Amino acid sequence: MIPTPNQLFSRFERGEIERDELQAMMAIHARELIGEMEEDYRNPAAALMESLLARRAVGRLVRQHSGRLVREVLEALSEVEDFPPAKYLWNASHPDVPLHCYFRIRRAPMFRIVSLELEREKVLVATEYGSVAKGLATKRSFTLKRDVAWRLVVV
Repeated sequence: MIPTPNQLFSRFERGEIERDELQAMMAIHARELIGEMEEDYRNPAAALMESLLARRAVGRLVRQHSGRLVREVLEALSEVEDFPPAKYLWNASHPDVPLHCYFRIRRAPMFRIVSLELEREKVLVATEYGSVAKGLATKRSFTLKRDVAWRLVVV
């Protein structure tokens, strides 16, 4: 699994990788994004359906909780090392990117939040990701707590 851009920048700043390695890995991320944009261009109906389904899923989460909490949860999940959807969530803290852009309902690899429960000191999140085929998606639950800087982190 290729590290997320945030992880790459952190490694570069710590001196673990050179500039050439950083640029090569960022080029891989860019090619994946361009590939998805080309796919959306070739099949605009499927892209529209995916967007509408993602907007509906996000709307439900935002109504139940808040956009700020959903964004914080996505940001915390993006920092999990062995979580494949992290490569799509790496800039979830950026307020100019709409929340529905992070969800993948019918597009492979799928990612969605099945449930989000806010308790006193923690947030319980159940996710599904991976295969779009019914019953083959990987289900994973996370417990998030606030750290000393009041950011949500996975425990």
